[in-house]
Amino acid sequence: MDAFCASLCMVFVFYPVTRGSSTCLMGCNCVDETLGRSLLCMETSMRNIPEDIPQDFIKIRVENCHLTELPRGSFSKVSAVVFLWLNFNNITLMNMKSLEGLANLTELRLQGNKLTSVPWTAFKDTPKLKILDLKHNRLDVLPEHALRHLPSLTYLDLSFNQLTVVSKDVFMNWPIYQKVESVWAKEGSVSNVVLALHNNPWLCDCRLKGFVEFIRVVGPPIILMNSYLTCSGPASKVDKFFHEIHLKKCTKPLASVPETYISVPLGANTTLSCLVKARPGPTIKWMYSQKIIRGFTAETPIDEETVNSTLVIPSLHLADGGLYTCTANNFIGNSSVSITVNVSAANVPGQLLQTMSILSPADNADIGIRIAKQTVYGISLEWSAATENPAETWYTIHFGKYNSQKKEAIDIGPGINRYSVSDLLPVTKYEVCVTLKNYMPREGQCIVFVTGSDTRAMGQREHLIHIIVVVCAMALAVPAGMYAFTTEARFSCMERCMDMWKRRGRLSQEGNLQVAQRQGTFDSLQGASDEVLCRNAQKKAKKKHKSEDEFKGGSAAYLY
Repeated sequence: MDAFCASLCMVFVFYPVTRGSSTCLMGCNCVDETLGRSLLCMETSMRNIPEDIPQDFIKIRVENCHLTELPRGSFSKVSAVVFLWLNFNNITLMNMKSLEGLANLTELRLQGNKLTSVPWTAFKDTPKLKILDLKHNRLDVLPEHALRHLPSLTYLDLSFNQLTVVSKDVFMNWPIYQKVESVWAKEGSVSNVVLALHNNPWLCDCRLKGFVEFIRVVGPPIILMNSYLTCSGPASKVDKFFHEIHLKKCTKPLASVPETYISVPLGANTTLSCLVKARPGPTIKWMYSQKIIRGFTAETPIDEETVNSTLVIPSLHLADGGLYTCTANNFIGNSSVSITVNVSAANVPGQLLQTMSILSPADNADIGIRIAKQTVYGISLEWSAATENPAETWYTIHFGKYNSQKKEAIDIGPGINRYSVSDLLPVTKYEVCVTLKNYMPREGQCIVFVTGSDTRAMGQREHLIHIIVVVCAMALAVPAGMYAFTTEARFSCMERCMDMWKRRGRLSQEGNLQVAQRQGTFDSLQGASDEVLCRNAQKKAKKKHKSEDEFKGGSAAYLY
């Protein structure tokens, strides 16, 4: 009997130690509390949610542990958990099923993480959730359906985030708010619902009208943790409290011009003006002959809801005459107004007028163009030109598939020498040219390139160089072409291209430009092939006088 008692005592003495050591995670503490077992992991570099968390925990605290994401079913094996604290980690991503299996969860705290958005449908798996703490994150959007799947939520903290505009419908769709309104009206008493929305950069324009009105009238049992919400913009309302401002209803843009028809002498400068009234402020663009004009435009605010947009057209040519359209849009709608520009050339002889209506490519300035950067689905172009007045020089970018007769033409204003082209298709030959405005492309102003075919790899490699063939930009004057496949280029070909470039003598800083051309066109194009195809540059002399239609700025690139 004594031996049995001794054995039983040994079991009671060693049971807690053995149990604790076998079920607690390394680097964490496990505590038996009144409500159940708790797991406490503080300042442990686990980075990922452990897969072997025991199932009997009621409370889990993983804080300052450098977690970066909550993958699907992060705690699905711990279905008994009621309190989950994941404060002060580096969580940037929540999977839509990250809360899967947590049907008993009533408290979720994610304070001090780096969330820019939350998959609100994830809360379908937590119908009992009462406390949600998201303060000190980077949330900038709160969708109208955000709280729809939180029927039991009575504490919501969204303070210290990046929210600028929120619809009042977010809270109208909150089940607990709808319940509170109906119960309060009938019985006069109900449990409080706490809402924290302070310290967000609220943009107090017409889009916030409904939310501001909601905040003004909200009262018990809805309690704002801080009812003094302030505006961060626009400038006229900075630091003003919601109860101090009056916001108007949003309206679609209304565009108008002083004159719908103007006549300007040939060679003169002219400025077109477009007055737009809208709430909220609109996006304004100018178009000419279905081309978007970029560059020499300016916008001047008149008051909180009116802006004046101007377009400067320097040194008018006959080809500049026509219909210019000012288009303004915001999320409510859009509005357009057009101005007809007549270029008057009364003192110019008739024969000269005919030749001036289409500018000769031979008079076009020398323009150096190169591929400066390549992204997964696009390229960035850079160009330089020797012009007498760079501050007033406009350019036109001609871009499209190589064999297409209709290429997109985009006018670029003075002071800009870079343009990005995106959404390139795989296994496609493209041509891009840069000319002075209203000129047709001439030799040396175009690049022809062919894209690769591995779109799967493009999606996986952020910096994949997808152009596998590029025409030697320095040798485009050769109609037959000089082509460079993109890896391990033979320097004899490159040097031949460089020699041709030197003979062109475009700019005073020619030496620097040669290095840039070589690096930008060849060295940065680490691609798929390991061949270089060059053709005899002497063919230039034989075909120099081919027509512009035949030439088209360069010749085709071939895949072998």
